[in-house]
Amino acid sequence: MQFILGHWPLAFVCVAMIVSAVIDGWKLKVPNWLTYPIILSGWALGLVHTFGLAESTGEGGIGASLICTAVGFALLFPVYSIGGMGAGDVKMQMGFGAWIGAFYGLAPGDEHPGGAWIIVYAFCLAVVIGGVIALGMIFFRGQLRTNLANAREILGDLLRAKSVTTNAAARKSRMHLLPYGIPLCLGFVSYLIYLHGV
Repeated sequence: MQFILGHWPLAFVCVAMIVSAVIDGWKLKVPNWLTYPIILSGWALGLVHTFGLAESTGEGGIGASLICTAVGFALLFPVYSIGGMGAGDVKMQMGFGAWIGAFYGLAPGDEHPGGAWIIVYAFCLAVVIGGVIALGMIFFRGQLRTNLANAREILGDLLRAKSVTTNAAARKSRMHLLPYGIPLCLGFVSYLIYLHGV
C-alpha cells in the first residue's frame, strides 16, 4: 500500500496497461478512447513537473515525457508498418512511454536506468513473452508450416522492398492474430515489478 501511495503514477500506468491488454485480448483492438487519454495525461504529468508542481509524483518533465513517448513509438512502428501489430498497440506503448518519462525522467537514478531505457528493457521483455505465447499458439493449433510460410513471405517482401503493407493486408485473413497488448502489458508491468517489487 505504501508503494502505491508513494508511486501512484506507476500504479496508474500499470492499471491502464492491464485494461488495454484485456480489451485487446477481447476485441483484438486497443481503442483510441483509451490510448489517447493515457498519452495526453502522461504529457500533462510531465508538464506539471516542468512547472515545479507535484514534485512527489516523479522527476521527469514534459521533455522527458515526449522523448519517452517517441522511444515507445520508434520501437513498435517498424513492426506495425509490416502488419505485425495494430496501431492501438503502438499507441499503448506510447502511453506507457509518456508516463514513464514523466515519472522517471531521462537520467539514471539509484534504482532505475532512466526512462528511455526502462521502455527499451520492458519492450525487450515483452518481445520475449510475445515470442513464447506465439510459439505456444503455433504448436497448439498445429500451424507451424503455415506460420513459417508467412514469415518467409514477410522476410521476402522486406528484402525485395516490395509493398509490405499491401501484402500484409492480403496475408491477414490466413494469419492467427496475437493480441500484442497482452505481452506488452506483461513486459511493462513485470519490468516495473523487477525495479520496485510488488
